[in-house]
Amino acid sequence: MLAIAPVLDHLDANLNQSLERLYELLRIRSISTDPAFAADCRKAAEWLVADLKSIGFEASVRDTTGHPMVVAHHEGPSPDAPHVLFYGHYDVQPVDPLNLWEDDPFDPKLKELSPGRKVITGRGSSDDKGQLMLFVEACRAYKAVHGKLPCKVSILFEGEEESGSPSLKPFLDANSEELKADFAMVCDTGMWDRTTPAICVGLRGLVGEEIVVHAANRDLHSGEFGGAAANPIRILAKVLADMHDDTGRVTIPGFYDGVEETPTQVLKSWESLGETTESFLGEVGLSIPSGEKGRSVLELTWARPTAEFNGITGGYTGEGFKTVIAAKASAKVSFRLVHKQDPDKIRAAFRDFVRARIPADCSVEFHEHGGSPAIQLSYDSPFLIRAQQALTDEWDKPAVTIAMGGSIPIVGDFQNFLGMESLLVGFALVDDRIHSPNEKYDLSSFRGGQRSWARILDALTR
Repeated sequence: MLAIAPVLDHLDANLNQSLERLYELLRIRSISTDPAFAADCRKAAEWLVADLKSIGFEASVRDTTGHPMVVAHHEGPSPDAPHVLFYGHYDVQPVDPLNLWEDDPFDPKLKELSPGRKVITGRGSSDDKGQLMLFVEACRAYKAVHGKLPCKVSILFEGEEESGSPSLKPFLDANSEELKADFAMVCDTGMWDRTTPAICVGLRGLVGEEIVVHAANRDLHSGEFGGAAANPIRILAKVLADMHDDTGRVTIPGFYDGVEETPTQVLKSWESLGETTESFLGEVGLSIPSGEKGRSVLELTWARPTAEFNGITGGYTGEGFKTVIAAKASAKVSFRLVHKQDPDKIRAAFRDFVRARIPADCSVEFHEHGGSPAIQLSYDSPFLIRAQQALTDEWDKPAVTIAMGGSIPIVGDFQNFLGMESLLVGFALVDDRIHSPNEKYDLSSFRGGQRSWARILDALTR
């Protein structure tokens, strides 16, 4: 067992040097969605490989049909030491609109946001370069102090997370034996607040559908045909309105199959976080929850399934007015899934629900837009319990277990392709402005995150 105290001291003593390394990585314009920055994405991968090699990892750039992966391995202190796979992504979002940035997005700085609160600025500072470098710095400190790591570590850094990860599944499938570990650690999450660490144990799944209702063979004059001809906008509106009852529940038959009630003790722990309807919805100018009646906003967004409408089109939508009955109308519908809901069954049930409401002389077509199951980790996982204690030790506040309303597909991919559960720990904050101008990362997150990963690695070996 390797002593943790000198590792933490080393991290603090070398904080400025670790900041300089992060700045070097942040200056690389690794925007994955824009082909103009393909060379920069490769440059970021090569930078990471060189940095990992400098602390003893066997690291390499792995080509894909898109941007390259970074894969690295480091042996543990003994053959029976735990083996972890750490995941992060080095690509970043575009910076548009550039005129809204206070500084050059690829010229990182340390700024004082308010008295006593310093932040690192720049694109990728929080999502996800700042986050992934925390783990690298923890490994660097272990090597500097003890000459070895407390467990076997593999690393996978992706370069396409911000552009849909098109190369990830084929890469995992082709390299599953190499990447398998006891469990994965994912850093693309956040804290509950600036001083309260969190571990995410649940992620909602996703089903995306686009439906197009066809009626007449051309747009019609609403005076000549109104009242006689089917109106696809009205048909579509009726379909969408039928999908929820007056209590907010989704009415698609079989929709709640596999949905479990959240354990009472978990609901109580969420209540203790102090989030209210007013605090949650007030920031966006709303005050009344629209989901299932009798449930808190955290339960609604973390542990209950949803059906939401993300866009509707049909007829004339330009300036002015046009009296027309459209030939077709369309809608984009997304479902967030929980627990054991089956994405394929949800998609099929939705399509049956829609078809049953289309008149005989009209038709409907469907376009699939992805699907993934929900992820629910065990609340009594030994990895989770040890990590929770490690975070509590570092932040002097109990680490909370939370869920997330969104999806992180890589967690499902690790389960499906590698048979591994994931530990989701991150140090981003809700005001980090990820994907937006003036992205930042708190210095307290950067320092505390390094120390936290060092503690977690230590805890896993005890």
